[in-house]
Amino acid sequence: MYDPKSLKAEEFIDHGEVLETLRYAEENCGNREVLDSILAKARLHKGLTHREASVLLACEDKEIVAQVEALAREIKQAYYGNRIVMFAPLYLSNYCVNGCVYCPYHYKNKHIPRKKLTQEEIAREVMALQDMGHKRLAIETGEDPVHNPIEYVLESIKTIYGVHHKHGSIRRVNVNIAATTVENYRKLKEAGIGTYILFQETYHKESYETLHPTGPKHNYAYHTEAMDRAMEGGIDDVGLGVLFGLELYKYEFAALLMHAEHLEAVHGVGPHTISVPRIKHADDIDPSAFDNGIDDDTFCKIIACIRVAVPYTGMIISTREGEEVRARALELGISQISGASRTSVGGYVEPEDESESSAQFDVSDKRTLDEVVCWLMKLGNVPSFCTACYREGRTGDRFMSLCKSMQILNCCHPNALMTLKEYLMDYASPVTRLIGEELIRKELPRIPNEKIRQFVERNLEKIEKGERDFRV
Repeated sequence: MYDPKSLKAEEFIDHGEVLETLRYAEENCGNREVLDSILAKARLHKGLTHREASVLLACEDKEIVAQVEALAREIKQAYYGNRIVMFAPLYLSNYCVNGCVYCPYHYKNKHIPRKKLTQEEIAREVMALQDMGHKRLAIETGEDPVHNPIEYVLESIKTIYGVHHKHGSIRRVNVNIAATTVENYRKLKEAGIGTYILFQETYHKESYETLHPTGPKHNYAYHTEAMDRAMEGGIDDVGLGVLFGLELYKYEFAALLMHAEHLEAVHGVGPHTISVPRIKHADDIDPSAFDNGIDDDTFCKIIACIRVAVPYTGMIISTREGEEVRARALELGISQISGASRTSVGGYVEPEDESESSAQFDVSDKRTLDEVVCWLMKLGNVPSFCTACYREGRTGDRFMSLCKSMQILNCCHPNALMTLKEYLMDYASPVTRLIGEELIRKELPRIPNEKIRQFVERNLEKIEKGERDFRV
């Protein structure tokens, strides 16, 4: 039986409820009275239930789809403005004991070179990322209790935070590692992580077990209940995601929103982020072998519907997607993107030969960080390297309160401008700096609070003189 307050995976992601939701959506996706009622609720900017949002996703009426997209743009601006948070993944190790059929790290793959960074190598990777201008990382490892124990992850986090190079330092480390115990989540919290991220891959239990035939990840319930253990361990911010292409997208969409509702119902805080990766080619992985792939239009429609349904969540798109798709996605709800990513182990210091790649997936957007930053600004966005909320203790329900009250222009926007100024001074090309300085001049008057605006103006001058790390 469906129960969003249950701590059992098969009750808060109830298969029967998902199927009933899909049936309801198909029956009502052409019902104008129902659609108008859902759209009226969505215009309140307070979100939708998984059933309501599923009706919008199922609707093919071009007029309704256009209204959903317009709402997604409106809600994205209301909650996050034109600020886009920048980050990069850092792969520490690709040793893995799981048999996931969609991932080249699966233990049967004897072709991919297995690598694990030493702490000295991690420090060099971090310096390479700092030299680009990155301030926020998401660390990744395969699941292997021998090669990648929690002690290795904790030591790596300490190393990353300890590297101060030229003007650079990593101010926030997010963690994307396998589901683990409450005790280990407490250790990650004590290590000072930002968001704990774990992709579900698929919420369809039967498909999940087929796609994960061997290894600890085969346990559907243990994996799906990981966010509850993370929050029990004191981690305030968690990030959800599915790998679109493995299962029917409408099923995944409904279940993903049910998971968000579950976190709200149990912990009072929904997902800090939702990621939307699509399956891509990798070492021995052919995405065409999976018959649930989605085209770009459907992908963008999913993003718009998630933004309307879960207005407060940060939405992430990676370099799995190319420039054109990322541009569309930014308009429809994305608030965080990676830049200049390497998905191989040690790939920032020494880019690999394609014939010996340790990459988890092929990167579609191969531009430099400076090129991505410049592109974002030309599109009217403010690239942000801000980590202020995490370091000021504005996490979990405190961040959600700020976000849901739509105070973005008095808090996150000022921090975005100050960290962008740092980037322009320390790392930007002349063209990017010219465009960025003009953007900051245009964006300053948008800060409503005069005292905060004056605070930012003073600090922008200090940054010009060499001072760093100011925040509201």
